[in-house]
Amino acid sequence: MDVVSVRSMTADQASPNGSDASAISQNPDIKYLGRVLGDVIRAYAGEAVFERIEFIRAASVERHRGDAAREVVDLSLGALSLDDTIAFVRGFMLFSMLANLAEDRQGVATEAGALMSDAVAELTRLGVPKEKAAAFMDGALIVPVLTAHPTEVRRKSLIDHRNHIAALMKLKDQGRTETDGGDLVERAIQRHVAILWQTRPLRHERLYVNDEVETAIAYFRDIFLAVLPALYARWHRAFGARPTSFLRLGSWIGGDRDGNPNVTAASLDYALARAAETVLESYLNHLHELGAVLSISSELSGVTVELQRLADASGDDGAARRDEPYRRALTGMYARLSATYSRFTGRAPPRPSKFLAEPYANANAFLTDLQVLQDALAGDGDGGLGRGGALGRLIRLVETCGFYLATLDLRQNADVHERVVAELFRAAGVAENYTSLPEDARVKLLRAELANPRLLAFPGAAYGDETRSELAILARAAAALERYGVGCINNYIISKAASISDVLEVYVLLKEAGVYRQGSPCPIMVTPLFETIEDLESAPKIMGELFGLPEIAAMAGERGHQEVMVGYSDSNKDGGYLTSVWSLHETSRALAPVFEQAHVALQLFHGRGGAVGRGGGSSFAAIRGQPPGTVNGRIRITEQGEVIAAKYGTPESAITNLEAMASATLLASMTPPTLNARDEQRFVAAMQEMSRTAFGAYRALVYETKGFNAFFRQITPIAEIAGLKIGSRPSSRTKSDRIEDLRAIPWVFSWSQARIMLPGWYGAGHGLLGCEDKALVRDMAETWPFLRTTLANLEMVLAKSDIDIAAEYLRLVKDQAAGKKIFERIRTSWLQTRDALLDATGQTRLLERQPALDKSIRLRLPYIEPLNFLQVELLKRHRGGEDDPRIREGIQLSINAIATALRNSG
Repeated sequence: MDVVSVRSMTADQASPNGSDASAISQNPDIKYLGRVLGDVIRAYAGEAVFERIEFIRAASVERHRGDAAREVVDLSLGALSLDDTIAFVRGFMLFSMLANLAEDRQGVATEAGALMSDAVAELTRLGVPKEKAAAFMDGALIVPVLTAHPTEVRRKSLIDHRNHIAALMKLKDQGRTETDGGDLVERAIQRHVAILWQTRPLRHERLYVNDEVETAIAYFRDIFLAVLPALYARWHRAFGARPTSFLRLGSWIGGDRDGNPNVTAASLDYALARAAETVLESYLNHLHELGAVLSISSELSGVTVELQRLADASGDDGAARRDEPYRRALTGMYARLSATYSRFTGRAPPRPSKFLAEPYANANAFLTDLQVLQDALAGDGDGGLGRGGALGRLIRLVETCGFYLATLDLRQNADVHERVVAELFRAAGVAENYTSLPEDARVKLLRAELANPRLLAFPGAAYGDETRSELAILARAAAALERYGVGCINNYIISKAASISDVLEVYVLLKEAGVYRQGSPCPIMVTPLFETIEDLESAPKIMGELFGLPEIAAMAGERGHQEVMVGYSDSNKDGGYLTSVWSLHETSRALAPVFEQAHVALQLFHGRGGAVGRGGGSSFAAIRGQPPGTVNGRIRITEQGEVIAAKYGTPESAITNLEAMASATLLASMTPPTLNARDEQRFVAAMQEMSRTAFGAYRALVYETKGFNAFFRQITPIAEIAGLKIGSRPSSRTKSDRIEDLRAIPWVFSWSQARIMLPGWYGAGHGLLGCEDKALVRDMAETWPFLRTTLANLEMVLAKSDIDIAAEYLRLVKDQAAGKKIFERIRTSWLQTRDALLDATGQTRLLERQPALDKSIRLRLPYIEPLNFLQVELLKRHRGGEDDPRIREGIQLSINAIATALRNSG
């Protein structure tokens, strides 16, 4: 194909803001990939389809330039057949995916100050020597925790092809014309785009838990294991000393049962076994490569006693390697690790050892042998061979990942624990009706049970399915701690935690599994998750009372820290964006003195999503914006759905995002507060008032407006999103259709599709306008990291929303009079929120000070708008009773395409 001669899918477009710069022309990758996609559509779908898609694309671009009326786009869309509609949506979806790729290649640029070396330099400027910073990080813990929350609309096959194209574009950057396999680079790119065009975008079957485990394993294996040693080597240079492994990996996938009955004891077993298999296979590959590298002869180098002992124990007595102690030692280590692999998996590794050996008892035993090699190398010559290199990288991985790869959290709803404990008590004759007891009586009973060495469960008891399932999962968790090591499961998260008894119930269940024994360290820490606004406000009191219990205080004191998880998603659904972020901030701030008084380090676990309505946005800015005294070097953050692919889809983006997380943690922990006491007092008082006003406005609309639930379910594609098959868990925790029982992900996802994005902004304008001192608000926005970050995320949501397009979805509402009345409230509030934000930030238009994001969003607008128009029409036909399967397919494709273009699903 002659890629120069055909018309582009990406003709230049001028900025609607009056700028002469073209968003597309400033990124040549978008133009290039758009041309390739145009070629592919023409070649595989035909000239007629290409012309129709191109005409609509050009008309939409011209409309955004102001050179064409919307009617041109409407007429063009109306003329599409259903088959053409599906082809059109696929074309726009793939263009958005390729545009994302092109932006990511440029946008892997690090945020200002986000390198660890930048953070160390900043602290040095503030009088903190890098030795002190290094010592501080030796006690730190930073964990990105991958979850299976269903917000990634793209099939993994599409993501894999996208990553292949990214790798080929990198070759093109290097000036190479051929791949390692001899293909022309440009031809290989065209081939992958052609395969993308012919790859089914939608899943035919719902994902199972094991599918979600495999997706996570792919990221851990292909990305995280590759970049962790490189990051630590970089940090070694930044600190001037080798840091401990403070950045570790976490996962919920296979252990998160909250509202997902598909997660069982078998799921837990599978997740843990696949993680162990993956990391051991990686270690075996590293050992094999070391065998090729460490060809050192004892005739030319000294041999330590320990190294000689390892070599002699290897069983490798071949004459050819008699003088190569490192290779002989590695042969024996490989045999032992192979036996470990076989013990865990029940089969030989892909490259089995020729020697029989005993498996390693644990990862520390393997690490000890590796350190024998390192010490021997360090003691020879100038010691340079003992620093870094392939051996150093392997040691770092083993220190970080053990034999379990990533720590797997357990999670379940407090209501489930209550029912299970009640059934155990009833069957054992301890309490006939535990659930009717007041809180103080529950606490007394649970504490007595923890002190009692006998177990509640007994063989032959007629427990219900729920109790049997929970006991089976905890029994498998206990077995896993013995099998893979104590690092494989460290945390048990309680969703909807609201009392002391919620925490004690889990310890009683852990006691049943043999994990908790009074007076002994408990390897699994129970973490309460506070989610609603009310629960967040109660968190400091609950934690203070928990530390008042001797058994809890003793465990926390011995551990040195206690984790508290705060939920962004449900607090947002409960109280709106502004109140949610402020409640999270205030809860964190109020927890600090409680933990200080208990002499226990606070470890916050942030349950962030991808969309701003669920805590999305820059992790670097969010961590730095945490209240002083609440980070202290310890933080865990959930990563889910489309965020995983965006942040960790390539080694380059993973390094950038992981380093930003680590450097932000260091800065948030060691940088002096930016506000003086007077400003802090003024700002907090103003925020409290703004939050109250925002909360009242949000609750009045969402929970107090008659007919709002029906309005929401009709104006958004909430029902159709359930058909996407993007996750293993149901969209609601119960069969109820109340908004309170709907999960936060589909709540946010559906509003995003209709371009209203209500969870990300509604109420904020009321709060900002409610503060009469506008100069104070401007001062807060300029000098306070918390509000600056809050408004930046709010601004992004407003820029991606479009009230005029949203008005098209009003056609789907059955009660037009009531719907128009509600929508007018939303429209008025959107305009007020925009104006209030612009006034607070001193701008004349949205994203005026974020030109890169502004261009990124404006690039997408001509491609999203026709998708929205088509989606409305297809939804209308579907809900009107038309049963053509192409209509359902078109709706699901449009949901996929809009989410891809917006880059925020839920």
